[in-house]
Amino acid sequence: MKHAFVFPGQGAQFPGMGKAYYDNSAFAKKLFEQANELLDLRISDIMFSGTEDDLKQTKVTQPSIFLHSIIAFKSIIHTKPDMVAGHSLGEFSALVANGVLSFEDALKLVSLRAQAMQKACEQTPSTMAAVLGLSDEQVNDICKQVQDETGEIVVPANYNCPGQLVISGSVKGVEAACERLKMAGAKRALLLPVGGAFHSPLMEPARQELQQAIENTRFNAPYCPVYQNVVARGVVDKNEIKQNLIDQLTGAVKWKQCVEAMINDGASKFTEIGPGKVLQGLIQKINKNVSTEGVG
Repeated sequence: MKHAFVFPGQGAQFPGMGKAYYDNSAFAKKLFEQANELLDLRISDIMFSGTEDDLKQTKVTQPSIFLHSIIAFKSIIHTKPDMVAGHSLGEFSALVANGVLSFEDALKLVSLRAQAMQKACEQTPSTMAAVLGLSDEQVNDICKQVQDETGEIVVPANYNCPGQLVISGSVKGVEAACERLKMAGAKRALLLPVGGAFHSPLMEPARQELQQAIENTRFNAPYCPVYQNVVARGVVDKNEIKQNLIDQLTGAVKWKQCVEAMINDGASKFTEIGPGKVLQGLIQKINKNVSTEGVG
């Protein structure tokens, strides 16, 4: 029996997040203040008192979720994990949890990643859509057809759980794919309220910016495997971890496949660490025989 720790990505934020830790823990307060200084921004004030709209800005969302997750992990968890994984942004939290990245270096990378992604979003009108009720193969095939016929970019971006996949690309590409997916029998194909096409080729400018920063950051040997989004298997080589982290910005998040790989490698208990319960719900839909819990 192995215990897997998993960390959420963008979308898990909520107003007031992290305030209880700040108010009740000197250790947590110290980390929040360290983050404020590193970011040259009172991120804690936005987390505690900001509106939903304030927290939806990518440059705010990503550091906020990372900070909440790591403070929860360091405050409550006192054992080393058997394996870790994170959904998109959550992979940075996972790499702090297994010793690959320091808190300070990871926070700097997360902040840079968020700002680079926001800039990339502003360069091209782009979006994402949630698709429910079709197989991965059907969604993959329709995205490819739309790309081939229109020249617009539209690709699978998040393989979340059976029957739930998110696509990403140009506004025209995603809208055209949604129409086809509905005709093919999708229960839903809904545009998401996001600022751009995450995990698609349209993130290439952000990938290049992040690559330079990652290559100049110290990566340590991990305590345990990290099941990375782009390869959906446990990785322990720090150079491979680094490359997969770079590729993640333009590659798909294979969350369903990561969870299946962790279960195949012995995981029977999953603890989601950070705001929200999204990953617990997805894991139960992937395999209802494993136990899930949350620490937030």
